[in-house]
Amino acid sequence: MAELITVARPYAEAVYSLATEQQSQAKWSDALAWLAAMVANPDVTQVVTNPKHTAQEIEALFLDVLGDKANDEIKQFIVTLIENRRLTLLPEIAEQFEALKARAEGVLDAQVESAYPMDESQQADLIATLTKKYGKTVRIEVRVVPELIGGLRVLVGDDVIDASVSGKLQAMAASLKN
Repeated sequence: MAELITVARPYAEAVYSLATEQQSQAKWSDALAWLAAMVANPDVTQVVTNPKHTAQEIEALFLDVLGDKANDEIKQFIVTLIENRRLTLLPEIAEQFEALKARAEGVLDAQVESAYPMDESQQADLIATLTKKYGKTVRIEVRVVPELIGGLRVLVGDDVIDASVSGKLQAMAASLKN
């Protein structure tokens, strides 16, 4: 996983730099989302990784699906990824691009694991608390993880806020061992 991030990062940074320079972040964001979704499809992955298919065939497939979403820079980016055999990195490139874009816009993304589904009011309260704590706009993605028993675990960048029952039990067990 870390290797994918390391290899994908320079591509994401280069694309973000170009998109910022041309003020076309939205167009790149849209194109990268499409490309990442394509590569996530197992049928497309088989075509991309099969040496029987030429670079021109793979390029034609991607450009056909993108249609008018592909300007000259996006086409060149696809060609570069094909030449370097990096098309399978597209989901990670897209994710890192979105993180760079969010950071520039002053937005933090938080992954929230909750033992139970959260209603809109609970989510709004959590967003307000995180916004106050970090001083930035926060977007959350909530996932139900029953193994937490109760409470929440919030991941914001490298920060982990573990307010779950299972987390507290693990901390308590660890302190008893010492």
